[in-house]
Amino acid sequence: MAGLTSTPSAPLLIEGCAIATVDASGREFERGHILVDGGRIAAVGAGSADGIDQTRPVRRIDATGCLATPGLVNTHHHLYQWVTRGLAQQSDLFGWLTELYPIWARIREEEVSAAVGAGLGWLALSGCTTTTDHHYVFPAGAGDLFAAEVAEAARVGLRFHPVRGSMDLGRSAGGLPPDHLVEDTDVALAATADAIDRFSDPAPGAMVRVAVGPCSPFSASERLMREAAALARDRGVRLHTHLAETVDEEKYCRATYGCTPTEYAERLGWLGDDVWLAHGVHLDSDAIGRIADTGTGLAHCPSSNARLGAGVAPVRELLDAGVPVGLGVDGAASQEAGQLVAELRQALLMARLRGGPTAMAAREALVLATRGGARCLGRDNDMGSLEEGKLADIALWRVDGLGHADIADPVAALVFGAPAPVELLLVGGRPVVERGRLTTVDERDLLHRARRAAARLRA
Repeated sequence: MAGLTSTPSAPLLIEGCAIATVDASGREFERGHILVDGGRIAAVGAGSADGIDQTRPVRRIDATGCLATPGLVNTHHHLYQWVTRGLAQQSDLFGWLTELYPIWARIREEEVSAAVGAGLGWLALSGCTTTTDHHYVFPAGAGDLFAAEVAEAARVGLRFHPVRGSMDLGRSAGGLPPDHLVEDTDVALAATADAIDRFSDPAPGAMVRVAVGPCSPFSASERLMREAAALARDRGVRLHTHLAETVDEEKYCRATYGCTPTEYAERLGWLGDDVWLAHGVHLDSDAIGRIADTGTGLAHCPSSNARLGAGVAPVRELLDAGVPVGLGVDGAASQEAGQLVAELRQALLMARLRGGPTAMAAREALVLATRGGARCLGRDNDMGSLEEGKLADIALWRVDGLGHADIADPVAALVFGAPAPVELLLVGGRPVVERGRLTTVDERDLLHRARRAAARLRA
């Protein structure tokens, strides 16, 4: 495959590959084509492309041996944690947070920039074209951390949905974080409004959309949760927070608020079709019903939940109830692999561990990672499936190598097999990965910056 960066404005024709469109009807082509023009998909179908305008130059890619899918959508992450991986290896969530809070309190703009760059580069190499990031740690005097994130996303070239997180409930007020790591409530709300005004783009095809996200029931006050929700709805942006991740959180909410985490969220206005929650591990049938009835989405983070021993989310039950479910890598310090494609297999295995071998199929796992994630982010009109008119956010996976070639079904090869190499990753038609290498940034630079940042934090 010749390099593509020299003529980015010419139409691009990918041909000869298997295609999983992940559209509502589940169309697939054993050998097909995708035409990209003007950053969007102009055509997708079986066999060779007919009727292409011959008066314009077309870049052609022979994708024989590959599977084309929509670019993967990561619905939950904490990118700053990239430079604190490998710590608190045998802790549950509360113990893990307690050990890492003092380290995160020393983070500055330089460390955030390095961590975000490395994390985004690695996500791209795992087939991710759109990612969220829930950043809620803002130490005093640390610099413009949110702006640093947005700048790194532009540099790497991924579509970015950063969540301006916040914590105002310190230990002395009954919360979990140390007091010196939380913000004043008014300061947090003002900074959140500023992040929306500076960076969020409501236009179709936007590369950056900001969401509002007080961190959790045990780190954000009722006032912050209520007023943040009102702010988000006034500005027309989405809401995101952690909910029902652990048994400890359930106990905390019952002891502190006299109700379950889901009931608490509903009381504060945090259920709705403009909300997506992270984790949802400990949800009973009543909670699932409340979430489904309100159109609330959920980011499923199977590897992180397993790493922290939090449990297995009831994904089958959520899907059967009609809840929009996407996949999330979660913070790099609780999911050190950091690969979104690996979460397809993990989600399938966890669902079957909970509900048996029919609890999730390979194609359902792919839907979670694409169209399901797009629904959670409110972007299913322009991403999440390979259809004419949608954004050309496309992952081309090589499935003809030693790790996959003997699996006749290419979707099964992608989901059941080892993480497949990314032959090509397009974001809005722009190549971000070619033949397993980043085209937009120097991987060695990402590596060296991240190593220096980690060393400074741990010194």
